[in-house]
Amino acid sequence: MNALFRNLRSRCSGRSSFYFSSLLLTNRAHCCAVRGFCTGRNDEVIKSRLIHEARKKYGNPAPTVFSKIIDKTIPADIIYEDDKCLAFRDVNPQAPVHFLVIPRTPIPRISEVKDDETQLLGHLLVVAKVVAKQEGLQEGYRVVINDGKHGAQSVYHLHIHILGGRQMKWPPG
Repeated sequence: MNALFRNLRSRCSGRSSFYFSSLLLTNRAHCCAVRGFCTGRNDEVIKSRLIHEARKKYGNPAPTVFSKIIDKTIPADIIYEDDKCLAFRDVNPQAPVHFLVIPRTPIPRISEVKDDETQLLGHLLVVAKVVAKQEGLQEGYRVVINDGKHGAQSVYHLHIHILGGRQMKWPPG
C-alpha cells in the first residue's frame, strides 16, 4: 500500500491536495471493485463514488473549505453526518443557533443543481429539520440558501443555513 501511495503522490506533484485525494479515492474504489471487497472503511468507497458522480455532472470544481471539512482535513463542530451530507455549526453565527447542512457531493450552487438531484435536496431539508429539533428549535427557525454573487454566496459548495434561537426579522437582507 505504501508503494501505491508514493506512486500516486509522485503523479500529483504540483497539483492540489484535492486532486491527489480524488485520485487516491478513485484508485481505492477501483481496487475494491476488482477484489469485490475492501480492506479499509466503506466510507472511502462512498466518497469515491460521490466524487466520480459529481465530476460527471458538475465538472471538477476547485476544493472549498466545505470539501476540506467533508474530508476532515480541517476541523469543524460536526453535529450530524451520514453518507449523503453533514451538518456543522457556523464559525460566524448570526443567531444563537446557526448551523449548515451540506451535501457530500460538491454541487457549486443551488442554481446549478441537476434535475435528478431532487432526492438529495429533499434529504438535506429533512436533515435540517431533524438537526433543528435536536438543537431545540421548537419555536421555529429560518432556512436560507444563498446563490451566486447577488445572493451573497461566499462558498461555492451548496449549503443550507439554519438560523434560530431568536425572533427573526422581516424582510431579510
